Amino acid sequence: MTNDNIVIKVQQQDFDLGAEMNKLHQNNVDDGATATFCGRVRNNNLEQDVIGLYLEHYPQMTEKQLLQIAQQAKSKWHLGRVCIIHRIGMLNVGEQIVFVGVTSKHRQSAFMACEFIMDFLKVKATFWKKEVHANGQKLWLDAKQSDQNKANSW
Repeated sequence: MTNDNIVIKVQQQDFDLGAEMNKLHQNNVDDGATATFCGRVRNNNLEQDVIGLYLEHYPQMTEKQLLQIAQQAKSKWHLGRVCIIHRIGMLNVGEQIVFVGVTSKHRQSAFMACEFIMDFLKVKATFWKKEVHANGQKLWLDAKQSDQNKANSW
């Protein structure tokens, strides 16, 4: 989904960080700052060993929510481009889950917008996560109150 210099992708396949950075910069001489975030599956959570993470989403609704978050960021800061990529399906420890990249004329806007997008993505986008533990247990994860508190701080 592409809209007004905003790219939103929800996909199973991995993404190339370098390629995504290049897309943000391609034919973009207006912006001097780029901020990015890449989230990966970690090997532990709540003092348990994790071997993977399974992510589901609500097709079309999730993309619409991500677009709204990106548009909200663009309305708060002068941003050139915004890219949000979120993976779904079964992901192993160390694999990339999410990419957020933004460009702006100045670094502070880029940093703040990138953090804002991640904070709201965590609480507003309809993704469901199931952790796969080393002992075979599979556990659906609830939203964290700390994530909601962070989003509320904006």
